[in-house]
Amino acid sequence: MSVATASRALNGMSIVTAKTREKIEATASELNYVPHSGARSLTKRKTDTIGVILPDLFGEFFSEIIRGIDLVTHRAGKSLLLGNMHGSAEETGLAIRAMRGRVDGLLVMPPDSRADTIEAVTRDIPTVFLNAQGKDEVTPFVSVDNYAGARLVTDHLVDRGARTIVHIAGPASNRDARERQRGYCDVLAERLGDSSPHILPGDFRDDAGRKAARLLLNSDISFDAIFAGNDMMAVDLMNELRKAGRDIGNDVLVAGFDDIPLARYVTPGLTTVHSDITRLGSAAAELMLRMMKGETLDPNESLVIAPTLAIRGSSAGRA
Repeated sequence: MSVATASRALNGMSIVTAKTREKIEATASELNYVPHSGARSLTKRKTDTIGVILPDLFGEFFSEIIRGIDLVTHRAGKSLLLGNMHGSAEETGLAIRAMRGRVDGLLVMPPDSRADTIEAVTRDIPTVFLNAQGKDEVTPFVSVDNYAGARLVTDHLVDRGARTIVHIAGPASNRDARERQRGYCDVLAERLGDSSPHILPGDFRDDAGRKAARLLLNSDISFDAIFAGNDMMAVDLMNELRKAGRDIGNDVLVAGFDDIPLARYVTPGLTTVHSDITRLGSAAAELMLRMMKGETLDPNESLVIAPTLAIRGSSAGRA
């Protein structure tokens, strides 16, 4: 058989007779032959692979994003190549360069949700930003309206009777964290006339919730509600408050942001902003597949997801 005939048979092309295909496939099986994906990519000038670069791969937030991406890409017969830039703009640039020639496009969540830090190294490869948007808004993006979500949950706590609402912030450099804090502050000013809210530092990791709880329990702040900047901090905060004898949902109301799966299974269930993390990933993947087909996307096709409120037992006690 010629190389061309073997190639056509192994690639499933219909111009090869059934008898010839059977012989080639049988021989390939006997020899344990596996097609070389790199060689195929050079011939086809595409890899059928999408690169995904995230600030971290640990935690339910990132696993839900990856799940949403995989739901779409697997159905389309594409592969994923994951990269972790550990929240560093420099490492993000290195990860993007390492993926060149190995992927047909990139889904990138920039460090601190700031696309301007990496725009220069993504301009010559199809890219969709996750939870961020570039300065010129030319690069397609999918993000969550963090400000609106923070307003929703803070309004809810006020409606449930809370008057001293403490906020555990995310990293100061993170755009999402700043938008959530801004929404919280605006509601307190508008609804309660509070221009000096109690804000504790955090970093979106679970131990920050534990530290914030200990700080509050040892302070003279008479708080009746806590809005944590994300669910991971809120869950650990509730655990620490419970150990101290606080009745979550009655003595103190607690709310988070993201609605990770764990939020539904802790006791009491965590009231939180449902930001539809899985959809964040799947919508970005759908935009990327269109770009890989050669479509030029209109900037208006970028998506800002409007969050909703998931009300559970952690804010049930007051009215």
